[in-house]
Amino acid sequence: MASTSLSSPWTPKQNKMFETALAKYDQDSPDRWHNVARAVGGKSAEEVKRHYERLVEDVRQIESGRVPFPSYRSSGGRG
Repeated sequence: MASTSLSSPWTPKQNKMFETALAKYDQDSPDRWHNVARAVGGKSAEEVKRHYERLVEDVRQIESGRVPFPSYRSSGGRG
């Protein structure tokens, strides 16, 4: 059996597909992590669940004030 600690990096495309799948398969969806993994492609159910748990922890850290919001430079556009 392959080690689950050796997962490949997430591409921007996979992250976008992950976000879309999370919106489609909410916490009450049966087989949520298998469905999200299938939608992302190239990731196991365990990998997508861990990715989600890290995302939740990052949000907690930001909301608690432990991680500062990034400061973005103005692009000088009309934004």
